[in-house]
Amino acid sequence: MSVWRAAAALIREGAPGALATVARVRGSTPVPAGTKMLVGATGRLIGSIGGGCVEADVIGAALDAQARRVPALFTHHLNADLAGDLGLSCGGTVDIFVEPLLSDDSYVRVLDAAADAASGLVRTALDWTSGPVKTFQAVAAAGISGVAATLTRDGRFMEERLTQAPRVLVFGAGHVGAAIARAAAAAGFRVVVIDDRAEYADASRFGDGIGVVTGDVEAALLRYPLTAADAVVIATRGHRNDALILERVAASPASYVGLLGSKRKKAVITRALATAGVPAASLKRVRVPVGLAIGAVTPEEIAVSVVAELIAWRRG
Repeated sequence: MSVWRAAAALIREGAPGALATVARVRGSTPVPAGTKMLVGATGRLIGSIGGGCVEADVIGAALDAQARRVPALFTHHLNADLAGDLGLSCGGTVDIFVEPLLSDDSYVRVLDAAADAASGLVRTALDWTSGPVKTFQAVAAAGISGVAATLTRDGRFMEERLTQAPRVLVFGAGHVGAAIARAAAAAGFRVVVIDDRAEYADASRFGDGIGVVTGDVEAALLRYPLTAADAVVIATRGHRNDALILERVAASPASYVGLLGSKRKKAVITRALATAGVPAASLKRVRVPVGLAIGAVTPEEIAVSVVAELIAWRRG
């Protein structure tokens, strides 16, 4: 569950809480601007803004904001000695905005909009003398996925530009494919799993937020046309299925295409596809074996190696 959605749910439950957002960073810091953490009555619930003394101070400020029902902006300096002791990046400064969760209809609507939006701009006033001021505006996506935050020049607002996380289509819902799907979802990707076997393409095998399609590659691509923001991981039960899928996605707009298997498998499949007319340049960009070379053996280890490579692709 996203921090936005969890915050809205907390308000609806009538439970106390506060949102902490890294509003601005200068120098070397543990986390980028836009990083969020949800704090409940007893401490951190979801997210992290860097750990160590920073997080401890933010939790304290969040508990105070809950009690006083007013937001606060404070600055935390990470000097070299302190950062070294805590294992954090040194020399940076972070401005952190802490806002109490208030049962205000317009405020909750913005949280819901941010949770559901593919992209948008959230503006939050730092002064809540007349009540919470938070707005959402739909805008075109731009930049890396996630949240980019900043303080306006006049110091009156925090602005957060939201962009949707990349989508990962995992073909194959066997042990390895399922492990990759779960790990990718945990890492913040939007995940869709595709398998033509109904017993494997069963939504109950996967957590909330993971899409599941029962069908072949044609059905999947009809429902989810590939874009440059997409990644494809092929991990089906055999060479023939892999080749059929790769034939359809190798030349697609997807920026990342990976195939589970050995270098020999790549040679066999790419030779056949080249003979079938798939452009050599399209086949050359396919990552085989998919994932980082960490000696992974088990499905879970393979999932870690694949998602690590996906993160590297996502972060450029």
